[in-house]
Amino acid sequence: MEFKISKESIQQIENLIADKNEKELLVLLNDVHYADIAEIMNELSDEEAIYIFDILDSEVTAEILLELDENVREKILSTLSPKEIAEELDELDTDDAADIIAELPENKKEEVLQELEDLDHAKDIVELLRYEEGTAGALMAKEFVSVNENWSVLTCVKEMRKQAEHVSRVHSIYVTDDDNRLKGRLSLKDLLTTSTTTHISDVYIRKVDYVKVDTKEVEVARIMQKYDLEAIPVVDEMNRLVGRITIDDIVDVIKEEADKDYQLAAGISQDVEANDNILTLTKARLPWLVLAMIGGFVAVNVSRNFEGAMEKFGVLFFFTPLIAAMAGNVGVQSSAIIVQGLANNTISGSIWKRLIKEVTLSLLNGFLLAVLLMLGSHFLLGVDYIIGITVSIALISVIIIASLIGTFIPIFLNKYGIDPALATGPFITTSNDICGILIYFSIAKIILGF
Repeated sequence: MEFKISKESIQQIENLIADKNEKELLVLLNDVHYADIAEIMNELSDEEAIYIFDILDSEVTAEILLELDENVREKILSTLSPKEIAEELDELDTDDAADIIAELPENKKEEVLQELEDLDHAKDIVELLRYEEGTAGALMAKEFVSVNENWSVLTCVKEMRKQAEHVSRVHSIYVTDDDNRLKGRLSLKDLLTTSTTTHISDVYIRKVDYVKVDTKEVEVARIMQKYDLEAIPVVDEMNRLVGRITIDDIVDVIKEEADKDYQLAAGISQDVEANDNILTLTKARLPWLVLAMIGGFVAVNVSRNFEGAMEKFGVLFFFTPLIAAMAGNVGVQSSAIIVQGLANNTISGSIWKRLIKEVTLSLLNGFLLAVLLMLGSHFLLGVDYIIGITVSIALISVIIIASLIGTFIPIFLNKYGIDPALATGPFITTSNDICGILIYFSIAKIILGF
């Protein structure tokens, strides 16, 4: 029977833990996927999560560690000795093991590495820890299958069998020369259908996509996404094969980037989660809220400069929220499209052509909305045509300016190495609110003559 995570199943597990019924708990979790067990442990208290971790085999717990929330994993690792942590890491690929060791305190890292039984495994982990975070070198795994171009097919098969014992999944077979420089890749079909005496140099595919160890992980994700790759080899400065990156790692990168961009767009300046403490959440949210409040003060000050208009044409005041909202929404729409294009590397051609296209689109949208506004304000609100025309012209102007700001700012930020996702948050909303109100009252002053 398939195990389903629900409030009832969580309660059942909590009851078994409270009764110390280890046998029945193990039977219940026996066929549950490690990712689901990790999800269950994330919902439990620290003591309950540690209890489950302690009764499970290391083959399962090693995989569970990777899926746990960081705070839960930190709690569990703090209860384990260096030797116990080393036993968990022995079950993992080098990239996953390196990720876990990187989270440990400095003094505990060395102790854990010294406890690793497989010296080659330990050496590979140490090598990965030396690479800068966020690069292909830090993301790659050292487990891969490679063959020499001078080998025969028979020798190749024998060597592959030895190497495959240490590789959980063989995505590709890479071909190298005597100096371990990457030369190409080998098709499994060609390997199976070629004479055993044939040399690999006669059958391997010379075209192969690869990345350098210092390539940014976002660029690796873009390449793998573009070419639909399940894995990609990583080479050093001398083009020597040093590792591979698999699609599961790239999915994590894409998710992290999406989460970060979403938080930036929402005005959250740090990588946070709902379960983080209040202080952490406050530090992440407060800076942009302060910016929004300062922007609000500026908008109020702009409005105060047109007090005469408010007294003479009081109805203008009631359209202020509409103008500010339209400016913010149009700006966010424009910037969101540009940010998405920059992220997917689909923004090309002249910036001026892009701005002209945006102006044309804004004119069309602005004109249609202005007509609706003018008719609606007159027939539904009883506003004079001259006021309706004034507000409509201001609306068209605000939409054009907001769309230009929303288009230009992400491109400008990207050019200077700043995450363009910043442009879809309170930054652009606040700036467009201020510009919208200023344009609105300025046009009203010109037309109505106050």
